[in-house]
Amino acid sequence: MKVIIYSLMNFLIISLIMIFMNFFKYTMKQDKMSPFECGFNPNSKPRMPFSFHFFLISCLFLIFDSEITLVIPCILTLSSSSNFLIISLLLTILILFTSIIYEWKKKYLNWLL
Repeated sequence: MKVIIYSLMNFLIISLIMIFMNFFKYTMKQDKMSPFECGFNPNSKPRMPFSFHFFLISCLFLIFDSEITLVIPCILTLSSSSNFLIISLLLTILILFTSIIYEWKKKYLNWLL
């Protein structure tokens, strides 16, 4: 019962705060509504179109960066490792190798666009 009362009180307090904020709304000036407050008019769009090629390069970087974080600890413990660790390491490298071949065949790795 106390939980319901406290939640209703919180709801009422938040509702009253929002109502008061709506009544005392701050009017923004034209300078504050512009994308830049430095006084200069923007010469271009504020957001440039995103290059899909750059997106692919960044995805490749993330994939191979995470692969390094998986492979290096395995290599460091390779002397005292089990067969399961070696097989999982080889499987990870095989998956990455096949994915890079797939991207190469689809010509996603054409670096000179």
